[in-house]
Amino acid sequence: MESDQVQSDHFQSSRTRPGRVASAGFGAVGCDSPDHGAVGAAAVGPEPAAEERVLRPGPVFAALDVGTNNCRLLIARPARGGFRVVDAFSRIVRLGEGLSRTDRLSDEAMGRTLSALKVCRSKIRRRGVTALRAVGTEACRRAGNGAEFLERVESETGIHVEIISAGEEARLALAGCAPLLDPALPRAAVFDIGGGSTELMWLELRRGRPYLIDQVSVPLGVVGLTERFGGDRVSPDSYRGMVAEVREALRPFAQRNALAREVARGRVQMLGTSGTVTTLAGIRMGLPRYDRSQVDGTWLSRADATAIAGDLRALDFQGRASQPCIGRDRADLVIAGCAILDGIWETLPVPRLRIADRGVREGILAELAAAARRP
Repeated sequence: MESDQVQSDHFQSSRTRPGRVASAGFGAVGCDSPDHGAVGAAAVGPEPAAEERVLRPGPVFAALDVGTNNCRLLIARPARGGFRVVDAFSRIVRLGEGLSRTDRLSDEAMGRTLSALKVCRSKIRRRGVTALRAVGTEACRRAGNGAEFLERVESETGIHVEIISAGEEARLALAGCAPLLDPALPRAAVFDIGGGSTELMWLELRRGRPYLIDQVSVPLGVVGLTERFGGDRVSPDSYRGMVAEVREALRPFAQRNALAREVARGRVQMLGTSGTVTTLAGIRMGLPRYDRSQVDGTWLSRADATAIAGDLRALDFQGRASQPCIGRDRADLVIAGCAILDGIWETLPVPRLRIADRGVREGILAELAAAARRP
C-alpha cells in the first residue's frame, strides 16, 4: 500500500525576501471563502477528471496557513499573470484556544489542528503539489510549545510548517490583496484581523505600486478578546473596553505616521482582510449563503458596519449562529471582531473600506507563481 505521508523532499522550498510588495494577478481565483464555518465545502471551479488530478504535468503550488483560529489551504496551477485555484480547504481549529491564559497550546487544540493538517496532506498528495509553503502565525509564535507542536506535525504528516514573524505575515497578506488597492489614492491602510493578533500596514502608492512605510502588529485578536470579554451576551461596557484597548494599542502608530492628518486630506484608502469584514459585508448584502465571488472587492461603509455590529450585539450566541454568513463556529468571535474593527476605524476615520477575501495564502501563491515564471 502506498504510504499516506507527504515526503518533505517532494516539494520545492520557498523563501521570500521583504521589499516592494508583489502584486501578481490571481487569474481565476474562484473559491467561496473558506473562513466561514457555515459555508461548507468551497467551490473552486471546474473539477478535473481523476486521472488529470494525478497525471497532468506542470507545476502545482500549495499555500498552507496554520493560524490561531483557522487551518487553511489553497492549491493552484499557474495561469496567465498569476494562478488558478484548483482546490481549497479550511477548518476552524482554534489552535490558540486558552493561549491567553496559559501561553501554551492545549492538547485538544493541537489534536484538532493535526486532524485538519492530515486532510491537507491528502489534498496535497492527490493534486501532485510540486511547490509548497506552509506557515504558522501568532499562536505558533507565542506558544511556549509552538515549535514542539510543529515538529510533531512534520513527523506525522511530512509537512514542514515555518513559523513566520508578524512582519512577514503582514507582507504576505498585503501581497495577496494588493491588486484591490486604488492607484489613484497615494496612501493606503491595510489591516488583517486575526485570531491572535491584528496587523496594520501603512503604504504609499507610487505609480500604482504599494510600498510599505510602516507597520504594526498588536496582540489583540478575536480569540483572545472573546476569551477575556465573553462571546455570548457582551455588555456595552465590555464592548467599549475592547474598542478602547485596540485604539490605545494603535495610538503610537497613528501618531508617528500622522494618520488623522492624511485622512483629513482625503488621501487615504482602507482595505480590510479578515473573517470579520467579510462577514459584515455578507450580512450587509443580505446573502442567503456566504459567497466569496460577491464579497471580495466590495465596499463597506462605516455607517453600515456600525449598524450591523449593533444588531449583532443585541443577539445572543444562538441568534448570531443562525445568521447564514456567521454560523456556530464563529458566532462567539464576531463581536470581538467588530470591536477590533471599531478600534481601527477610530484610528483611521475613513468613510468606507474595501473588503478583501484573500490574504496570506494568496500572497504565497502569487510569489510561488512569480518565482516559477523567472528563468
